[in-house]
Amino acid sequence: MATLTRVFVARLAGLPVYDPNGDQVGRVRDAVARLRPDGPPSVVGLVAEMPLRRQIFLPIARVTSIDADSVVLGSGTINLRRFQKGPVELMVLADLLDRRITTPNGTPATVVDVAMESDRAGQWNLGRVAVRDVTSRLSRRGQLHQFEWHELTGLVDAGALQGTGALLSVLEKMRPADLANALQDLPDQRRHAVAAALDDERLADVLEELPEHAQVDILARLDRERAADVLEEMDADDAADLLAELPPTERALLLDLMEPEESAPVRALMQYRPNTAGAMMTSEPVILTPDATVADALARIREKSLSPALAAQVFVCRAPIDTPTGRYLGVVHFQRLLREPPGDLLGGVLERDITPLSPSLPLADVTRRMATYNLVAIAVVDSTDRLVGAVTVDDVLDHLLPRDWREQERAADRTT
Repeated sequence: MATLTRVFVARLAGLPVYDPNGDQVGRVRDAVARLRPDGPPSVVGLVAEMPLRRQIFLPIARVTSIDADSVVLGSGTINLRRFQKGPVELMVLADLLDRRITTPNGTPATVVDVAMESDRAGQWNLGRVAVRDVTSRLSRRGQLHQFEWHELTGLVDAGALQGTGALLSVLEKMRPADLANALQDLPDQRRHAVAAALDDERLADVLEELPEHAQVDILARLDRERAADVLEEMDADDAADLLAELPPTERALLLDLMEPEESAPVRALMQYRPNTAGAMMTSEPVILTPDATVADALARIREKSLSPALAAQVFVCRAPIDTPTGRYLGVVHFQRLLREPPGDLLGGVLERDITPLSPSLPLADVTRRMATYNLVAIAVVDSTDRLVGAVTVDDVLDHLLPRDWREQERAADRTT
């Protein structure tokens, strides 16, 4: 397989990495370069992300092939220790993209990509740098240019201004959980700049995957209006959990800034005691009336925004279908929907034999009930048989795991 001798690193991001047997090891997330006093930094390896979001270091000497579709290793033996950047190393994408530099003619520009180039001895170094002119007109993008590393000023100046646009273009295709993990590996200032540049919906998805202290830290750096907008985009149960970590005065202020229809379910969830069905449930499961058809239900659970746990069943209630609903009637699991004629009514195919949860039921009892019936979600009803929400298996896992389980996972990665 032919190997390229010049590769722009941003184009490597996301490419699969294969061992000699053709088995995928992970995906490229960045390149690591070591600073040198007498020339451009030398590329010492790649950072690859494995399953469970562990980032490992792959020495460049182990890489036998790089092309437009993949990176291939020459050895199946890899070090699974979690990658940590050394003191004289830089991450090409995380540290250089969007950095404000000065071109040879003295004009300002920002870095949009950096090439790693192989010499005759097989050594990789950072070489050509793609930059975009900084313009004073908001409606006009600057021209793109390429320069050699040594021609530019400010590439490794720690005080240089650094934006977020090019890095975001690399990160935008990541799953929220992977992006959350990548954010935690950035320096504080860079992490908050990237978080602030995400749109409200994307930032909400990422916050839901971060540990509580990181959620609070990022939310605190936003202005209050923006923070309220992001909370509105979060699932009500996740927003309630995050607000519970804030001081009471700040919590009340943000709730008041949220739109009433968005804050209402959050306020309702915050009234339940911790570690009960009411406190951990989502207030927005899939709900339809008994006169809806099987086809209607299948269309609803196909919605991309639904998590797999919420899409696994449809709860059937009398109108109204916004929580708290009319009287709860039962549930139809998606496998049953697949077996029934599309025109049949949900009222004729629902299951009534699974007793719903009370909002005050403690976590241990919720767990036993879901395990007994092998459920991925179960209804929660109030004293008048109105559906107020549903507890999903991921809600239960979030409450069963230690509060700092994400930090424990990262610490374990560093010691393995």
